[in-house]
Amino acid sequence: MTESNVAVTSMPEAAKARGRDVCARGYEAMPATLDTWQDAPHNRWTFAHVEEFVPSVPIRRGVSRELVGADQLAAFRRGVEDLDARLAATWSDAVVVVREGKIVGEWYAEGFKPSDRHLLMSVSKSVCGILIGALIDDGLIDVGRAVGDYIPELLGSAFGDATVQQVMDMTVAVEYDEEYTDLRSHVRAHDRIAGWRERLEGDAADTYEFLRSLRSAGPLGEVFQYCSANTDVLAWLIEAVTGRRFHEVLSERVWSRLGSEDDAIVTVDSSGFAFANGGISCTARDLARIGTLMLDEGVAAGGRVVSAEWVRETMAGGDPDAARGSAFQAIHPGGSYKNHWWSTGNERGNVYAVGIHGQYVWLDAPTSTAVVKFSSAPEPLGRTMNLDHARLFTELCQVLD
Repeated sequence: MTESNVAVTSMPEAAKARGRDVCARGYEAMPATLDTWQDAPHNRWTFAHVEEFVPSVPIRRGVSRELVGADQLAAFRRGVEDLDARLAATWSDAVVVVREGKIVGEWYAEGFKPSDRHLLMSVSKSVCGILIGALIDDGLIDVGRAVGDYIPELLGSAFGDATVQQVMDMTVAVEYDEEYTDLRSHVRAHDRIAGWRERLEGDAADTYEFLRSLRSAGPLGEVFQYCSANTDVLAWLIEAVTGRRFHEVLSERVWSRLGSEDDAIVTVDSSGFAFANGGISCTARDLARIGTLMLDEGVAAGGRVVSAEWVRETMAGGDPDAARGSAFQAIHPGGSYKNHWWSTGNERGNVYAVGIHGQYVWLDAPTSTAVVKFSSAPEPLGRTMNLDHARLFTELCQVLD
């Protein structure tokens, strides 16, 4: 599927984006361009207004179900030392804590409202993983089959002979450099082709062409390699087996069943292909519903979304040997990656979704608690930042015990 007839919520011209004055919360007005909107301090505003810079399409909600419970923010402030200072120090925009399916604490930065959407970055990958799980349940996808069986256009690429499960677990060796600050990296080219940055001469026409161009860098199924292209291959797979656009299927099979309060959006490239690996935006409360869905073994307010078996498999984690020596295991020894979710391998069995600049869904099954955090950190990554967040989330989950 390479053509799109969908209505786009915003299709700004590059010139308009380049010249637009955006006013970050608490900052003086400043120009943000297509090449700088992801950078600090612009991102304090732009992460909540992505559709004003990048073409986006809606992910429609269904019937809304209330999630709010008793507000125990005061208890969190008593139980977590220097909570407000730690939230400020980690560039927080919103934090929502959900326990047993009800919100028990919310915190929002000045100027940010519960109804405001925020860019998920790579938390989008974990949402895509759930959708793949739902289509597996529907019998549309066999994880043991090769991607090339479903998408012949990818034969000869790094993904053609890979099984769907290998793509889900990112054990596909790809010539792909995921260095966010390197202007020459594959991930920067991926951004440009997706419409997130100004295009350069020689860039692929669209994401389909870009994915076809990626080549193998080694054997399949042996070593974990974090590569954003995997998720966009899954989005293409979703289109191939359903004959519909990613955002339409995500709405029907997931978002409309969550009890979401608001529509989500996802950015799209020039062909209408969704940037599934990082382009979803939604409210913190609605992302908390994704966390609750996982903790409730695939059941949401509107019914079952994905099988309990798939959720249990995901929560159990993947093969830690595949990730041995990775930067991830330097933070979480024994950690792994399964079905597009991260497993810490710790004694509590914490599983989480994470995106650059500080986006999180943290799951704590022993307390049936999910923590959602939106941030606009100035740097994409940081080992210390990841450790600080893990400690903070652990403390938040244990306060009400």
